[in-house]
Amino acid sequence: MVETTKTFTLKSKDIGGQFTQTQFASENFGGAGENSSPELHWENAPKSTKAFAVTIHDLDAPTGGSGLWHWVVYNIPSTVTSLPKDAGSLSEDNLPSGSIGGLNDIGMKGYVGPCPPAGELHRYVITVHALNDIISVSENASGALVSYMLNMDTIAKASLLVYGKNPN
Repeated sequence: MVETTKTFTLKSKDIGGQFTQTQFASENFGGAGENSSPELHWENAPKSTKAFAVTIHDLDAPTGGSGLWHWVVYNIPSTVTSLPKDAGSLSEDNLPSGSIGGLNDIGMKGYVGPCPPAGELHRYVITVHALNDIISVSENASGALVSYMLNMDTIAKASLLVYGKNPN
């Protein structure tokens, strides 16, 4: 009998190809949105997955080429296959038990929505990583360091490319 392999896939009920006002940064971060992280769900992870991580990275942030980490969550239990809308709240811990919400590049734990400069279109990569083990890194580690550790322990990943444009 031939075993078929299903594709590890990331989806969202809240976003299609672009962020909405709901996900954009709030006034606190120079935006006019609600700063609510999108609902995310994934399927067909490798059976050997020990934990998951979710990241949102702005490829086009004016940071000299390093982009900007909008959300970093790691050590999500392997039994979890979704994050609800606003799981990345800055004011509440809405993450699954055992998960660690790392620092975004604003220096806060939690989700900070997109807020590109006026009139600019930016590309955001939302990725779920299937990990071969939980990662051991400080909760105060930078998004770049967490990403480095994720890349060492990722056995599969699924991504969405989402666009965001500041209407101002």
